[in-house]
Amino acid sequence: MKQMKTKPASASVITKTEVVCPNDTNPMGILQGGRLVEWMDIAAAVCAQTHADKICVTAAINQVVFNAAANVGDIVTIHAKITRAFTSSMEIWVQAYARKVLKAKKYLISEAYFHFVALDKKGKVTGVNGVRPVTADEKEAYTSALVRKENLLSLQNKKKHKVAV
Repeated sequence: MKQMKTKPASASVITKTEVVCPNDTNPMGILQGGRLVEWMDIAAAVCAQTHADKICVTAAINQVVFNAAANVGDIVTIHAKITRAFTSSMEIWVQAYARKVLKAKKYLISEAYFHFVALDKKGKVTGVNGVRPVTADEKEAYTSALVRKENLLSLQNKKKHKVAV
């Protein structure tokens, strides 16, 4: 399986916006983490599919961090950008920001790395377009993505070989 053409990371940037409604929150009116991760996953999937020009599925979510809370009525903006493509998988960096309706200042509420694989028409894993990093930040994210992938694979291998006691 080989990579297809290369595309700049900026070609598949996705921005998704949501309003925190009561059914998205816990009894305190705070956005549930699971709902936020769902929104982030959707943005990441659109980013991956835009980059790969194929259907993509979530393979792993890595380093999810919740930095701050969002509340009922807040506006949540999610940014997804590919950092690197491997043979059939991609890493997508996702950041979520919130802001109060009457305030212009947004604040970071969550960030994570999402890993996707591309599928062909028969549902089999297939090759993806490569990423061409352009900016200094994109080049740094591209390089560090390999380290994160190796760490993720190492963790998966440890779990596969774990003996039940």
